[in-house]
Amino acid sequence: MSWPKYHPLPYQPDGGVWFAALRALDCPVWLDSAGGVAGGRYDILSAEPYRCLRFAWEEADAVANALREVIAQPPAGDPALPFAGGAIGYLGYELGRAWQGLPRHHAHDLPVAAFGLYDWALVLDHGRQRAVLVGQGRDPALRRRWDALCSTLEQAASVVPGEVAASAERAAGVADSLPWPAYEAAFARVAHYLREGDCYQVNLTHRFEAELTVPAWHLYRRLRTLSPAPYGAFLDLGDFQLLSNSPEQFLSLREGEVITRPIKGTRPRHADPELDARLRAELLASDKDRAENLMIVDLLRNDLGRVCVPGSIEVPELFRVESFARVHHLVSPVCGRLAAGYDAVDLLRAGFPGGSITGAPKRRAMEIIDELEPVSREAYCGSLFYLGFDGCLESSIAIRTLVRQGARLRYWAGGGVVFDSRAAEEFQESLDKAAVFFELVGARPEGDQPPSRMRS
Repeated sequence: MSWPKYHPLPYQPDGGVWFAALRALDCPVWLDSAGGVAGGRYDILSAEPYRCLRFAWEEADAVANALREVIAQPPAGDPALPFAGGAIGYLGYELGRAWQGLPRHHAHDLPVAAFGLYDWALVLDHGRQRAVLVGQGRDPALRRRWDALCSTLEQAASVVPGEVAASAERAAGVADSLPWPAYEAAFARVAHYLREGDCYQVNLTHRFEAELTVPAWHLYRRLRTLSPAPYGAFLDLGDFQLLSNSPEQFLSLREGEVITRPIKGTRPRHADPELDARLRAELLASDKDRAENLMIVDLLRNDLGRVCVPGSIEVPELFRVESFARVHHLVSPVCGRLAAGYDAVDLLRAGFPGGSITGAPKRRAMEIIDELEPVSREAYCGSLFYLGFDGCLESSIAIRTLVRQGARLRYWAGGGVVFDSRAAEEFQESLDKAAVFFELVGARPEGDQPPSRMRS
């Protein structure tokens, strides 16, 4: 029996149908492009990793070593597939703090990084409307169960997707780590640091917390219905789950080409098409949001410059407005070519955590975040990723990301604060970004409202 193996399957665009057939297996994962409707192209699903790796704060240096082992023995494979086996998981924001040499500050309940080594993957290509199961055969257990896995997925392909109903259960309330008075005080401190020249931008965030006994799988299906996104993900890591509907690509590496697509600048969507168009035009015309975006573009150019060929870094388009289910965003792609002698792990070390969710300059902004945010960010503002055995990397910024541990749900939202930011506007923007979480749990923070609502 020769490996790797490729098994074509009938195309079924709803990744949820496929995942439902896999979710009873150990550590199932779904990197979800929302069926391609939100600008993504591929879904990648897998389960039953042959190794599961978790890292504590003290083991931060070991994360890079473990990732480098993934790409130490490149496999034969189909270059047309984005992923044919490798690591899938997350790198938490706290890992970035450790890599930046910052001291441990807040207690956190999750590992700073966790990922599995997956020997097989189901790849859905929504551009070409095809589904392929690929297996490397490195894991003896996969060789034994390959035929059964093929059969299971062939049966799943014929399932008709069902409607996703909202749960009747509602949270008793939502706690906010930075309610308005605390946020206003933290904002004032950021404004002070900006005036003093400590930094140019700081990303200030809240953590919203609620309790629900609704299963994580049900919550994710509802989340992607409410707000489909090109970098969605459901990672079931056993004792906790990550549910993400991120719109933001972090770092991508394929055939030496590097791309990152930072988001800075936000307006809410509106049901009234005329008002929605007005909000979109307001974002595009905003000098403040453009300046905020440009600061992060410059930061990322510097980050990529550490590992890319000199002169190869380009910004093909500045200030593109991209519209998602709940918000409009300003996006500016940054591209480069990886220099000889560097790999995907070097690229991650150079850019992690992403500048769009820290501020500029990065290290000082992170110190201010540690001072002013009262709780850990955990996986939030880190990255969900895959790193193939072939060395290809795809990763998202873990924004719009929910952590579920038992009945406890945690969701973060925030935004970049610059010199001409206004506290009430920034506070409202964070609520706009968290609106899908409030709808998901059926509750909002009590009294969590600035003195005057700055945007409709």
